[in-house]
Amino acid sequence: MITNSVIEDMKISKAKVAIVKTNSSPDYPEIRQAVEKALDLIGGVQDIIQPGHLVLINPSWVAPPVEREAGCITLPEIPRALADIVQELGARPVIAESSAVGVDSEKVIQDSGYQQLREMGYAVVDLKKNKKAYVTLPSENGKVFEVLECWELVQQADVVISVPKLKTHDQTEMTCAIKKLKGLLTDKGKRAMHQEGLFEGVVDLMTAVKPKLAVVDAIICQEGVGPIFGKPVEMNLIVAGKDLVAVDSTCARLIGYKPAETLLTVNAAARGLGIIDTDKIEILGASLDKVKRRFLRSIEDDPVKVEGFRLIHAEATCTGCRNTIMSALIDMRNADQLMYLPGVTVITGGTPLPEGIPRDEIVTVGLCMPEESRTERHVQGCPPNNALVVQAIIGGRAEVKRMYAEESLDKTEQ
Repeated sequence: MITNSVIEDMKISKAKVAIVKTNSSPDYPEIRQAVEKALDLIGGVQDIIQPGHLVLINPSWVAPPVEREAGCITLPEIPRALADIVQELGARPVIAESSAVGVDSEKVIQDSGYQQLREMGYAVVDLKKNKKAYVTLPSENGKVFEVLECWELVQQADVVISVPKLKTHDQTEMTCAIKKLKGLLTDKGKRAMHQEGLFEGVVDLMTAVKPKLAVVDAIICQEGVGPIFGKPVEMNLIVAGKDLVAVDSTCARLIGYKPAETLLTVNAAARGLGIIDTDKIEILGASLDKVKRRFLRSIEDDPVKVEGFRLIHAEATCTGCRNTIMSALIDMRNADQLMYLPGVTVITGGTPLPEGIPRDEIVTVGLCMPEESRTERHVQGCPPNNALVVQAIIGGRAEVKRMYAEESLDKTEQ
């Protein structure tokens, strides 16, 4: 017989994820109220934040555009709300992040509203600023990395809070609380992540950093070719939970994915780092069915077609390489460089090289390409950086135009 007490025990065993709806264009008081409500719904944070703790609040500063309406970076009011809550608990909050490889984090801070937080007295730290303040963190049973190169502040923190912007992603389908942690790596560490294996490497990072809370900015999101050039989507939601896998699983459903379609979430769950099973996740606050909306996926967003250019994916090619190639082609279109596509064949996965095409006209991509099939224009990585794919396609005929990074490709990829 199932008694009321047994039912309550079943509820307690579930991972709790809160969804809180805001009005359109919420101001700081409303965002603070929404964050507080979300944290209350998941049982508060006194169990993870103690007086005297150093709490690293980690928003997304990936790259410009920084305008609120673009849905690219985390709105500053959310880390501010968390910092105020942390301070009221007697702990020390620090808002800290490093932008994408080649991007000046300080420029993002100056142009996005985070500088105003500094002027108000909040600790806002550009992790890249002290280039020597890096350490290696051990990964527990890492599949790709035994150690990861992070910043000293990450090692010193008692608690790490992931504060992502919810977006589709041109390599990982979705970027949320787990993927966001990559901002805690040095640029060297980020490059290694793409070269050696992003889908397991980020999970290695999760085991090293051990984040204890996620608060997702789903107020203005991105769909299509995120995480930078996607189309903004107004959702007006705050999502929070102490289990990052459960949070990302819920956010996947929120934007029209099955959790099994987001490989980072699947891999983290497979290592016992959280709950992905929807039956074991208790959603509190707003009804998911009433607020969800299917986002345009990266692969669906206005693909590039050019006569004389061939793209061949092996049957087993994963979404990482499929989306990366598509995003690289869009980068070329935005940079007015599509004239370099005719005569080039791009191949991913383990498919054999096509007969009748000279090897010097073939670009092979990804770790899954067998050594014997890799051409001189092979692009290493899992998945590789978009810009490296563009560089291999252009083949020295022109300089790669980086759409958001200020440093040249040669400098950032050293």
